[in-house]
This record gives sequence, C-alpha cells and structure tokens, in this order.
Amino acid sequence: MAAPAACTRFSDNYEIKEELGKGAFSVVKRCVQKSTQFEFAAKIINTKKLTARDFQKLEREARICRKLHHPNIVRLHDSIQEENYHYLVFDLVTGGELFEDIVAREFYSEADASHCIQQILESVNHCHQNGVVHRDLKPENLLLASKAKGAAVKLADFGLAIEVQGDHQAWFGFAGTPGYLSPEVLKKEPYGKSVDIWACGVILYILLVGYPPFWDEDQHRLYSQIKAGAYDYPSPEWDTVTPEAKNLINQMLTVNPNKRITAAEALKHPWICQRERVASVVHRQETVDCLKKFNARRKLKGAILTTMLATRNFSSRSMITKKGEGSQVKESTDSSSTTLEDDDVKEDKKGIVDRSTTVISKEPEEIRIVCPAKTSQQISSNSQCTARRQEIIKITEQLIEAINSG
Repeated sequence: MAAPAACTRFSDNYEIKEELGKGAFSVVKRCVQKSTQFEFAAKIINTKKLTARDFQKLEREARICRKLHHPNIVRLHDSIQEENYHYLVFDLVTGGELFEDIVAREFYSEADASHCIQQILESVNHCHQNGVVHRDLKPENLLLASKAKGAAVKLADFGLAIEVQGDHQAWFGFAGTPGYLSPEVLKKEPYGKSVDIWACGVILYILLVGYPPFWDEDQHRLYSQIKAGAYDYPSPEWDTVTPEAKNLINQMLTVNPNKRITAAEALKHPWICQRERVASVVHRQETVDCLKKFNARRKLKGAILTTMLATRNFSSRSMITKKGEGSQVKESTDSSSTTLEDDDVKEDKKGIVDRSTTVISKEPEEIRIVCPAKTSQQISSNSQCTARRQEIIKITEQLIEAINSG
C-alpha cells in the first residue's frame, strides 16, 4: 500500500502570527511550525496578481534558495503552493539590518568592517560555488540573525538571483540597484559572478567611511562615474584607513570584470584573513555619524515612494514613468536605493529586443503613477480603505522617524 500523501496546506503545518513586512505582491509574517514550535518567517505571495513571467521568477527564487545552505545566508526551509497563494518559509532573522546595528554600537573600527565584509564574502562565495549570482547586494539585504552581540550577518532576498554555468558570462538583463550596479551591466555587456564583487566593493567603501564611492543626484552623471570607475579616497576620513583596506577596495572596484578579484581570492586577502595584524582597531566615530545620515536618507527615500504608491492605490499592473520619457520600468525611485529589473523588454516592429528603454527616475518628485481604470469589481471595500489608511499612517510614522534621525 502506498504511503499516505503528506499534508501540503500551509495552515496544516504552520500557525500565522504578526506581519513583519510587505511588498507589492506579498506579505511577510512570523509563523510557528506546529510540530516543533520553531519560529520562521513566511513570505506569502498572492499568486492571483502574478503574470506568467512573475510565476517563473517565483519558481526561480525558490529553486535557487533550496540549494543554498550557509550560515551567512537566510535559508529557505519550505515552499508550499496553494490555489491563490504561494508560501516561502525562511529563517526568522530578528537582528534587523547590519547597517542599522553598526550605528547603534558603542565601538566600531576598521577591524569590525573587515569582519562584516568577510561574512558577506563568505555568503557570496557560497552562492558562486553553487552557480548563483545574487545581482542585488545592498545594505537592505544584509541582515543580522539576532540582536545578540556578534550575531551572524545573513544575506537575504534572492528575487533577482540567477543561475550561471561556471564562469560563463552573458546578457541576463538589466537588474540590480542603481548605486551598486557594475560598469558592465550599465554598458549592457555580458556579465557574470563578478557583478556581485563590484557591489561588495561599494558596500565595503560605505562600511569604512559611511558614504558611497559613487554618488550624484543626476542619473547620467552617476552612471558615468560608475562606468569610468571614478572614485577616490578624500581626506581626512580616508587618511586613517590602512593601505591594505584600500587595496582590497581597488581590486573589487576594478572596471574590467575579468581583472576583478573573485570572492574566494578576496577571502584570502591579508586585510580579511589577517585582520588582527593588518586592520586598524581605532574607533571610527566619523564613519558612524556619516552612516547614520546614509541610513536616514535610504529610509526616507524608500518611505516617500511607498507612501506615494499607497496613496494612489498602486495595482499589480501600475507602471512608474519619468516625465517626458516614453519608456517604462517596473520599480523605480531615486538614483541609488531601489531595486530594478528590466526583464519585460519590448520588441520593435522587426522583432528585435530593445534593451535600451530602462529609465530610473532621478528624484521622487519626478515620478508619476499611471494606474489602469478601475472596474466596479476593483473598487475597494470599506475594510480595504481602512487597511490602506492604516498603512499610510504607518508609513508616515516611518517618514517622521527618518526625518528626526537626520
């Protein structure tokens, strides 16, 4: 006799608790596994709102996460498909963002930055060994396992991750977050694992001084800086950083991807593997102060866009466009902090794929929301309106908090 089929409904295995976060098509909630009482984070995706392409991406994310098992990566424990919802059950990480934790510390040194980037590189190296390119390394995706001192750094959000064969490079589409995009992606050239190392270089630069190596309010100038690898080490903040730290940054922010250091090589760099001897242990108060402002700007800009979307009843088919431009993108904000993926490329009359139409709006005030006309079935009920008002209030509180913190 065949063994009885295991129960597959999410509610049979897990008890849903409070909400932890929210996205355009999904909500993340704490949940408790009934059989063990272990706590997890459940990403609940409303599949009714997804296109066929979105389904493919969801399957890709789950497939990639299933094969990654590393102490510095948020682990996928379960994947359950139901009629209208898909549930991804991950590690419950409670320590918040790495960058937020750093500014709350009483002491932070170059050696601490070395330990942080080592853990990030360990996670990236594991990805690359398993043929995975993350494509969206940024502060928002670097979390801490818990609030305990010395908690492990965890790499999260594999929504843009892709699978590659060996060191194969190809054009996989325009994807990532503007301030962390590599030159080869911006030039629309074939790329591979090295795009993650470039992003690590940007992150390491920020970890050491609290501001990014590439920055401009103008999108085109920002991209020109990145493509040229035009960054420097201004005085006085960089005067106290060791030459070995700068050397590692230089090898990560090498414009030619074929000459860029790999994750495995970076882990063997003296500033990483011999940090006790090489890295400075002097407290970097200026870095902490700058990082507080950097964090506040990130939060403020993200909250502004989210508020705009919430107040305009942003739907799954809404598009965000820049005034005066005919091209469209799926998600867009300022020039540095929001993830973008240009997968839905258009074809011209000859059937040629046009990959040059991605536009990232320069500032939130230049964004307009274009929503399709609602049918009577789409008009929100009173309960939905109430929920939306509560969401707007919550986001407004985040805005106020971000403003108050600098």
